[in-house]
Amino acid sequence: MEIIGWVALVVALVSMAAWRLTYTAARLDRLHGRVEGTMSALDAQLVRRAEASLELVRSDALDPTSALVLGGAATSSLELADEEAVTSEVRVHGISPERGEVESALSEALEQILTPETIVDLRDRHAFGQEGLEIVYRAGQRVQLSRRFYNDAVRDVRRVRAKRFVRWFRLAGHTAMPESVEFNDFVPEIRQV
Repeated sequence: MEIIGWVALVVALVSMAAWRLTYTAARLDRLHGRVEGTMSALDAQLVRRAEASLELVRSDALDPTSALVLGGAATSSLELADEEAVTSEVRVHGISPERGEVESALSEALEQILTPETIVDLRDRHAFGQEGLEIVYRAGQRVQLSRRFYNDAVRDVRRVRAKRFVRWFRLAGHTAMPESVEFNDFVPEIRQV
């Protein structure tokens, strides 16, 4: 093989490597963008669930003790959401551990308060009861889906970033490794009661 053949081979190999680097870097950038988008969606759904819970509390359909417990958990969730919104626009790292605990507390409050007996009572005796239950149920389902989408996006980023090629060439730059979000996202079943 002549020198021109070797030069053409080297140019082809360098071109392929450069293409692979740019393709992988662009893919990683898109995946990080997906993580940020799903984190924003999860944050919005958590706020909607807390607002739906507060609306149920304000409807006076619950007994005073249940309203106090659920209202306190929902208010804590909204306060922490506002606090996080002030400290950082979009957290790539997921939600803070404190917020995870508060969201779990709201889920536990919903689980304890919306028992099958309470659900039947709310449906039968209160005008806003059925509508309020539906709003809380749908908000809870959206939280579950949003958390699942976020964790799927995090898993995809971690899988790509674990590849040797990405680590050797530092294609992720200084971007922090996203972390999955784990908290109790129980949704009380209101439709079969």
